[in-house]
Amino acid sequence: MTHGDVTFDRVPADDAAREDPDAPTREEILDYWPDRFAIPREVFEPYTFWERGNGKIWLFRGEAPDTVPIQGLGMTFLRTRQEFWKPTTDAVQRFGGHASENVLHLDRDAARAFVAGEDQEIEWDGDWGYLIVTHDIAGATEPLGVGLYTYGELKTQVAKGRQREL
Repeated sequence: MTHGDVTFDRVPADDAAREDPDAPTREEILDYWPDRFAIPREVFEPYTFWERGNGKIWLFRGEAPDTVPIQGLGMTFLRTRQEFWKPTTDAVQRFGGHASENVLHLDRDAARAFVAGEDQEIEWDGDWGYLIVTHDIAGATEPLGVGLYTYGELKTQVAKGRQREL
């Protein structure tokens, strides 16, 4: 079913259920988060995953038919079908508190620059690639969003419409 050009298709459960060899599977999505960020698979068990377009994965808590003709379903979650999968800001802000790997904690000035959309030179001895960026807010460590770390530089992945001067 389609509504205009918008269709959400349930992500196939595993390789055996996959018709498109490039489409991600539920198993691959469930493996990505523990492999990259050490977020336990169990965190995502209550959710279904849906693909809209080419590699745009949405997360939905609940059940729906295998193909859904609507504009939105749950929240944007992950970008696949590119060299490196990229978590969305929404996913990181919702689930990043469970992460224990590839988490870059910023001090006040660096956090301000990050949410304002500024790229910054930062020392990091962890993996390169997409990171969960955190900062202490009201006495607790909170995920701010996604950063891309390469060659000593942290590039903010916070969408322009969500960037803020603090």
